Amino acid sequence: MIALNRAGEATAHRIAAHLGARVHGREGRVDRADAHFPNALTHVRDLFAAGVPVIGVCASGILIRAVAPLLVDKTTEPPVLSVSDDGSVVIPLLGGHRGANRLARDIAEALGATAAVTTAGDVAIGVALDEPPLGYRLQNPGDAKAVMARLLSGAAPRVIGENIFDLEGDEKGPVDLVVTSAPLPGDSTRLVYHPQTYVLGIGCARDADPAELEALVTDTLAANELAPGAIAAIATIDLKADEPAVNALARKLAVPLRLFTADELEAQTPRLANPSEIVFAEVGCHGVSEAAAIAAAPGSALAVEKRKSANATCALSQSSKPVTAPAGRARGRLSIVGIGPGQSSWRTPEASRLIAEADELVGYGLYIDLLGPLVAGKPRRDFPLGAEEDRCRYALEEAAKGRNVALISSGDAGIYAMGALVFELMDRGPEAMGVSDAARRVEVISTPGVSALQAAAARSGAPLGHDFCAISLSDLLTPREDILRRLRAAAEGDFVIAFYNPVSKRRRTLLAEAREILLAHRPDETPVLLASSLGRPEEELRYRRLADLDVDEVDMLTVVLVGSSNSRLARLGEGPRMYTPRGYARKIDGDLA
Repeated sequence: MIALNRAGEATAHRIAAHLGARVHGREGRVDRADAHFPNALTHVRDLFAAGVPVIGVCASGILIRAVAPLLVDKTTEPPVLSVSDDGSVVIPLLGGHRGANRLARDIAEALGATAAVTTAGDVAIGVALDEPPLGYRLQNPGDAKAVMARLLSGAAPRVIGENIFDLEGDEKGPVDLVVTSAPLPGDSTRLVYHPQTYVLGIGCARDADPAELEALVTDTLAANELAPGAIAAIATIDLKADEPAVNALARKLAVPLRLFTADELEAQTPRLANPSEIVFAEVGCHGVSEAAAIAAAPGSALAVEKRKSANATCALSQSSKPVTAPAGRARGRLSIVGIGPGQSSWRTPEASRLIAEADELVGYGLYIDLLGPLVAGKPRRDFPLGAEEDRCRYALEEAAKGRNVALISSGDAGIYAMGALVFELMDRGPEAMGVSDAARRVEVISTPGVSALQAAAARSGAPLGHDFCAISLSDLLTPREDILRRLRAAAEGDFVIAFYNPVSKRRRTLLAEAREILLAHRPDETPVLLASSLGRPEEELRYRRLADLDVDEVDMLTVVLVGSSNSRLARLGEGPRMYTPRGYARKIDGDLA
């Protein structure tokens, strides 16, 4: 909920209370809000890029201007709605067939308002046929537009099976709306909806061939005249959380994966058709595929008994109603997110989306704070500097519980940050002070961020235009002699060098030593950039000669970029620009010769 002024503040809170949403208010203009933001266009754009549905109590034009530069694919973009300050009109601006129209009607009913729905199909018959109720899947969404067009004249459809839209049907209607679990094809005159009443239980050997598992499931569905769209979830034992074949199948079917412990599956033994002592000896329960299928849909019955291939098994349970909330836990996901220097315009949409989707944020408190109102009210766990291993271990173990956790780093999380430590802990295992087996099976996603060296280079010109390297001057984790050896090699190789962690309160000498090593291999006039607090209001760029580099000018928030012997500092346009020629001048001279 976005509130831009006091006139719409009460309406925003009424809608928020109805939906269970949070109110974000404009600084200085809205008194009561869960979070405040300074700029409406930037904030709405950030939320939209993160995939967050936005309802703004404001003029429609404000929201349109905010999200217009980001519009690419209407099938994936989140709903955007505007509401008048007095709450009398609700307008779905974007995402009409992704929930916005339904949401507009819901809000309008709660407020006693008018929902200004303009989508042709909704106006003609009152529903969006490509947005079936929860628990039903449209088998041929590409045909929805053609079917809706045939109904715009006011004709009624022929309803076959369950009437999920509560429409008045006509046996002679121009199109069919079919609800069935069978694999019936659809076309421009027939939309086929599958009630998701089945859960697919899976068991397999370690590193089973994904093609073998898929073939087993495909044959099983065909033999029982079931469509893939009738499956609500895949279920298996937690030991298979990271099994490639199982996860590939869940992605292909576009359904959630649900996991159970051996004890939870063993509790289903009295209901199994094919209990096995061999399976019990292997994993601690008398069946995986049948037990998992039943466990994931409480109240269901076994519909298809266990079927086997060389390395896999599958079974199906069926419920009397669509399974919209399968039991069990998710695999768990840890997103390693680099947020760049901090400002939202330098944060990737993928990073914003992973942050918005997370159940909990973990990181150094300052970095999480930089995310501003995007994370208002979201659970977080702050760790101090120096507790890097604790924060990575905590994030992994929380993800192992089936949660979606985002580990936040500034810059790029894979460059002198938490990415490498996460994988190191997973690689160690519990026997070597790593993490639990469950934590080693979570899904890990890494998303790139703008690193400090990239930000510094962009702000100053193009100092990384030729070969460069990055060296951390912190000797907390790297032996001092190793750092000096790398410095000498980089100096001799004439690389542009980005120094990370150049100094600390107790460590002041390595930067001075680096300066002397470099001066032995490149001119005193070599340009040096000192870049501090990049992307923040206090950002500062300073240029120095290598010979004049003063350690006391540098702190932990500063990135030091030292040019090669070919780097230049020139006054171009409004200020100095630092760049390193790639060698095009020599190429042009050669071509002319």
